[in-house]
Amino acid sequence: MTHPLRRIAVPILIACGSFGLIHAQSIPSNPPQPERVATMHVTGTFFVKLTSETLADKAADKTLARMSIDKQFHGDLEGTSKGEMLSAVTMVKGSAGYVAIERVTGTLKGRKGSFVLQHSATMARGEPHLHIIVVPDSGTEELSGLAGTMKINVATGGQHSYDFEYTFRPLTPDQNPR
Repeated sequence: MTHPLRRIAVPILIACGSFGLIHAQSIPSNPPQPERVATMHVTGTFFVKLTSETLADKAADKTLARMSIDKQFHGDLEGTSKGEMLSAVTMVKGSAGYVAIERVTGTLKGRKGSFVLQHSATMARGEPHLHIIVVPDSGTEELSGLAGTMKINVATGGQHSYDFEYTFRPLTPDQNPR
């Protein structure tokens, strides 16, 4: 006995095919594989200068702050950055948070250009969580297509270092810059 759905589906498929609504498509025996992108890893040091700025809400309490960021990177990443940071501290010791955006300009393993880093950080009663990523498609010049994450380490005495894992994702023809 023929299944009831088959009695309905077959005539619909035949009708759709006769009106050109169904196109036969061959499936390649070896479908294209996604392009493998090599992950690179670089390290170095940086110096940072934070300068207090006025908040948009001048009446805000002292738990909120705004700062400008000036950095100098050394090592596999040579350059400078400028950015803005917003932070909040709480009444509980060791709990705070910040967000920041900074544009880095310089050379990364000899490739010249700029890119934007986005920071999101919290500290919950002394337990830190920091996430820094390259803003997608923010790379310019030879750093176009840069993607990655950065870790910041602060050693005893205040010396800052970075640990940067990154890739380059080539643009497809339909992703041409504006």
